[in-house]
Formats: sequence, structure tokens, C-alpha cells
Amino acid sequence: MSFCEVHWKSAVLMKQVGMNVILPDTGHPPFDTYYLLHGLSDDYTTWHRRTRVEWYLRELPLIVVMPDGFRGFYTDNFAGPAYGRYMAQELVAFVERNFPARRERAARHIGGLSMGGYGAVRLALEYTDVYSSANSHSGAFLRGPMTPAPGQPDRFSSFPDEMAQIFGPHPEGSAHDVHALAKRAKAAGTLPRLQIDCGVDDYLIDANRVLHAELNRLAVPHSYAEYPGSHDWEYWDRHLPEAIAFHLKGN
Repeated sequence: MSFCEVHWKSAVLMKQVGMNVILPDTGHPPFDTYYLLHGLSDDYTTWHRRTRVEWYLRELPLIVVMPDGFRGFYTDNFAGPAYGRYMAQELVAFVERNFPARRERAARHIGGLSMGGYGAVRLALEYTDVYSSANSHSGAFLRGPMTPAPGQPDRFSSFPDEMAQIFGPHPEGSAHDVHALAKRAKAAGTLPRLQIDCGVDDYLIDANRVLHAELNRLAVPHSYAEYPGSHDWEYWDRHLPEAIAFHLKGN
């Protein structure tokens, strides 16, 4: 397989951005694409540095794109950059213009961890015409997502100004709220396939359970699992192959 580090100018963010791309050396192009999103404290290099992602892809006809999501939660910020539009529209167009990627919804998949897990599900539920499937490991599914789920510590309270600039004063029911987006996508009949998992010792487990219960209440089809583990790279590396298999299973 081939590995590329790409730098380009985003018109949406009005700045230079970077991403890592893994290209297959098996199969026949064009290929499916898996957008793999990082967490709040990481960048576009971290999945490649901290996991065996290349080993897991060694015999698969799949392009993996690891973009930089900065600290924007992969949503159009209330008082800041449009990270959602950058991810779902500009980045996808750039990838499909420059790499041998299939250009239809069925071939686009997205996933991530923590902030990236929230971002992957949020993007797939808002841009239902773009992605066919989404997965989340240890997703930061804060209700709204600013209010912690019942019993969940507010790990983001140390960044109140930053969080307010991202989500605004009333995120519940908005395009930041995965609960509201799931309800809208269900009503429109445009749901992506969803897979959600979290470690039982993860501080975000309650938020994931709340989302799982809400998706059940809305009759939104999804796969949900809890495994031994915490909010760490040992957990995410262990479950990355399951996520890859989930996305390719739909083809």
C-alpha cells in the first residue's frame, strides 16, 4: 500500500490543512473511502502513529483518509469556522478529485474516536446524502452536546468559552445535537448505517448509553456494544478492525 501526507488550502477554513491518506495496492480502482477522525487533543497523524491501521488494511481495497479536525468537534461552530461543511463537502470533493475514490454515497464511510466519534455520527446524520455508514468509538455524545448525560462528569467544563464558541448557547435541537439529527434523518427516511461502541470503564460510557437508549426510542437501527476497556489507545486499536469490517460489510 501507499502512504501520503497531503497539505492543501481549505477555502472554507481559509487556512492550510493537512491529512494522511493510505492507498491500497490490492483490488481495482475506484475504491471505497473511510474517513477516520481524531479526538480533541490529537491531530491528523495520531491514528497512524498510535494504531496498526496499515496492518489492518494490508489486504483491503479501501482508501483511508485521516484529516485534521482541529478542536472544532466536526461541526459548523457557532462563533468560528465551519468544520462540518469543510469535512462533509470540501474535503470529500478534494479527495474524490485527487484520489481513485468512488463518487457515490454507498462508497463513503466515516468513523472516529471521542470527539471524532461524535463528529462521525453527527456528520453522517446531518449529511445523509454524503455518507452511507458511520461508527464511533468512545464517542463524546454530550447531550446537545453541551450538557453531560445523567451521572456523567463534565470533562469539558474547564473550556467553557471554547465550548460556547463551538456550540452556542442553545445546542439542544440544533445541528450540533445528534439526538435531534437522528430524529430528522429517521423522518426523512435517509438514515446511514450506525455502529457505536464504548469501554465500560470509559468516562463517556453514560453518554453513549443515553444515545443508545434514544436511538432505540426513535426506532433508529444501529449496532451498539460495550467492551472491557477505558478511554485509551489500547481500546481504540483493538476495535478498529471491527469498524473497518462493519463499513465494508455494507458493500
